Amino acid sequence: MSIWGKVVGGAAGFALGGPLGALVGAVAGHAVDKMRAAAAPPTGEQRQAAFSIAVIVLAAKMAKADGVVTRDEIVAFRRIFRIPPHEMRNVGRLFDQAKRDVAGYELYARQVARLFADSPRVLEELLDGLFLIAMADEVMHPAELEFLGRVAAIFGFDQAQFERIAASHMEPEEADPYEVLGLARDAGDDEIRTTYRRLVREHHPDKLIAQGMPKEFIDVANGKLASINDAHDRIRRERGLK
Repeated sequence: MSIWGKVVGGAAGFALGGPLGALVGAVAGHAVDKMRAAAAPPTGEQRQAAFSIAVIVLAAKMAKADGVVTRDEIVAFRRIFRIPPHEMRNVGRLFDQAKRDVAGYELYARQVARLFADSPRVLEELLDGLFLIAMADEVMHPAELEFLGRVAAIFGFDQAQFERIAASHMEPEEADPYEVLGLARDAGDDEIRTTYRRLVREHHPDKLIAQGMPKEFIDVANGKLASINDAHDRIRRERGLK
């Protein structure tokens, strides 16, 4: 069963507790203990469920930020996150419930930030997924960018880190390769090599999946890795490095 079936089926979401579990419960018609999330460390399946639910919920809240959900964004959501056709209806129900929900997005962002406090790169992948949805119509609405910046802050990313993440979603020819790697232009060659190798290691899909990112999100991780490799290649050619 895909992670989507486990999420909308309720078991993994209910076990999470907190606002994410309660939202799943509202869709399924069950009451969920809002404090359960603090009772015990989450299992691997619960972390995957939390990641997946958070993507749906935060995407819905982001849609409210600019007031419109375009067809491009819906198509991108289905493609990027590998949602099986037979699960789309249930995922859509959770998305709609999140849009109607009066609670602010901060409540959900804080819960997932706590769950992945030990895995900041997984939180970065979640943010990357939201960037991809926002950019699906090739327009980044100012309200969407503001929303993403606030979620990033809740996740623990400072402004410089947020700008690095945002740079990786620009067209390669437009992005500053140093910014994509989080480096100053006067960084030494050794620092560039060390930083590149660290980023590749930290963003390797297998490592992210082991930390709680569902395998259904591997396209997002591969895209991030590609942007890191492209930035490094551009700097290498610019400096004549081998």
